[in-house]
Amino acid sequence: MFFRAHDGIALAYLELGAGRPLVFVHGFTGSAAQLVDDGPAPALAAAGFRVILPDLRAHGDSADPRDASAWPSDVLADDGLALVEALGLEDYDLAGYSLGGRVVLRMLARGARPRRAVIAGQGRAAAEADGPNTTAFRERLSAISRGEVLDPPSRWIVDHGFDPVALLHLLGTYVATPDDVLAAIPVPTLVLTEEDDRARLTAPALAAALGDGRVGAVPGDHVAAMAAPEFGVAMVDFLASS
Repeated sequence: MFFRAHDGIALAYLELGAGRPLVFVHGFTGSAAQLVDDGPAPALAAAGFRVILPDLRAHGDSADPRDASAWPSDVLADDGLALVEALGLEDYDLAGYSLGGRVVLRMLARGARPRRAVIAGQGRAAAEADGPNTTAFRERLSAISRGEVLDPPSRWIVDHGFDPVALLHLLGTYVATPDDVLAAIPVPTLVLTEEDDRARLTAPALAAALGDGRVGAVPGDHVAAMAAPEFGVAMVDFLASS
């Protein structure tokens, strides 16, 4: 299914299950389909959630504009807010993994008020202007654009059909979230990281900076943990709590 962003760009989303709406945003070079095939979406649907899975622009079945004008600051949060508006969601939950966690944080900072939120695969850097891997991603995407010999991660990006120009624009849209804005977010928010992910070291700091933050951890590393049963269980336990 598709909806229109505020700038008219066509963005895709999937839905799985029925029940309480849960908008769940994937990570960088991920997709809605990935959360279904190799992520917790089926477990969340089985637990009674209507799982709404958007494809970020330049990902999945969403448009991947190359024009820099399609990539203003904070556009991914704009897109998330447009989805909530397009679906008429009022009483819902919100979650995001990795880059999706950054998007969720910016949506909260911009006024989204779900009942509960999950920021997964992120630590304190989610509130900074650039993530810990932004420079490496920028260098890799620039090399792809120049047609240079590719390392395995770069080859993966090419083989999966991502446009390096669009993704470079995406990396330039990140916005920092000041401490006073973090503290003013009243939504109960779980900062969920993986035991073997370096983000776990600063997850408590992000949770402490939020107005109502909590911290949790699941087994695995940044790549593998999302497919583990414990990830979905941790989300369900938090989202279903009173």
